[in-house]
Amino acid sequence: MRKVPQQARSRVMVERIVAAGRTVLVHDGYDAFSTNRVATAAEVSPGSLYQYFPDKGAILDEVIDRWAAEVSVRVTDCLSAPLLGVDGGDPLPRVMSALVDALEADAPMLRVVMEQLPAARDRPRHLALEQRVREIATAYLAAIAPARRTAMPRHTWVLVIAIEHVAVRWVLDQPASISRDDVVGELVRLTRAYLAELGISAT
Repeated sequence: MRKVPQQARSRVMVERIVAAGRTVLVHDGYDAFSTNRVATAAEVSPGSLYQYFPDKGAILDEVIDRWAAEVSVRVTDCLSAPLLGVDGGDPLPRVMSALVDALEADAPMLRVVMEQLPAARDRPRHLALEQRVREIATAYLAAIAPARRTAMPRHTWVLVIAIEHVAVRWVLDQPASISRDDVVGELVRLTRAYLAELGISAT
């Protein structure tokens, strides 16, 4: 368990270490991540670092927790209004565009988390984000198809997993033959086709 800073100076020190940890993780990768590298990047002594973080795992957890929270806020903020119809008009293109924006905002960290971190370390955060997006999507689908409410959890699970996977892979792979507008359009088409099969109009 790491020491929680009480004084302003200590909090500044922790922020410095966490920022350095994020830089080291993105630039050097998970396998090369170490307390010594983080201390060097933060321009503090290893002893000072150990006052607040007992090992590299504690730094990693803090860095990843903060990144996951940032992504969760971006996704929720971007998707809530269009999914719930607050802005009016056809929400799906805005929903898919917002999701891609949220994932693109810190693509280097996304790559580390998705491709380098052991699955067990990131699994709880990933599941929490998926659950939040499913809750928003469920509310939207229940609003446009109230008669199908009891089946919504299954449908939203399929949609969220499929859409998330395509969006993440596009952000990380950046295929030359598929533009951002292309992938947004395909996500919209995928969603509409799936919902149409269920007898649900997405507009």
